[in-house]
Amino acid sequence: MESFADSAWEHFPHQADIGIRGYGPTPQQAFEQAALALCAVITDPERVKPRECVALACEAPDRELLLVDWLNALIYEMATRRMLFSHFEVELDDGRLRAQAWGEALDPDRHRPRVEPKGATYTGLRMERLDDGRWLAQCVVDV
Repeated sequence: MESFADSAWEHFPHQADIGIRGYGPTPQQAFEQAALALCAVITDPERVKPRECVALACEAPDRELLLVDWLNALIYEMATRRMLFSHFEVELDDGRLRAQAWGEALDPDRHRPRVEPKGATYTGLRMERLDDGRWLAQCVVDV
C-alpha cells in the first residue's frame, strides 16, 4: 500500500479489471488518493511530473456516485489530452466536486504505460468512514 501519513492508496484484484482504493483523513483526501490509485494503474505516479494543471468539476446526488464521476472525468481528460496525472486537490461541497489535477503529456518511453482504463464502474463502489476514522473511496476500474 502506498502511503502518506493517514492518506494511502492501493489496488485490489477483481477478475479481469482492477480495484482501486483511496484512504484519507477526509473524504477529499480519499478522493485524491483514489485518483492516484487510478493513475497508478497506468504507470508509476513517481514518473509523472506535475507540470500542467487541469481544472475539473462534476456533480452527483451522493459521494459514491460522485467518486465514479470524478474518476471517469479523469479518465476522459487523460484520454483526450493524452496526459497522465500525479497530484490532485479536491474540494467537495454538497454533491459538487471541484478539483485540480497536475500532470504532463504522456511520454511512452519514460512513463511506460501498462494499461488504458476504460472507465470507473459501480462494482465494489464504497465511500465510507472506517472504524479507524479514515475515509475509504473504492471502486473497480474497467481496463
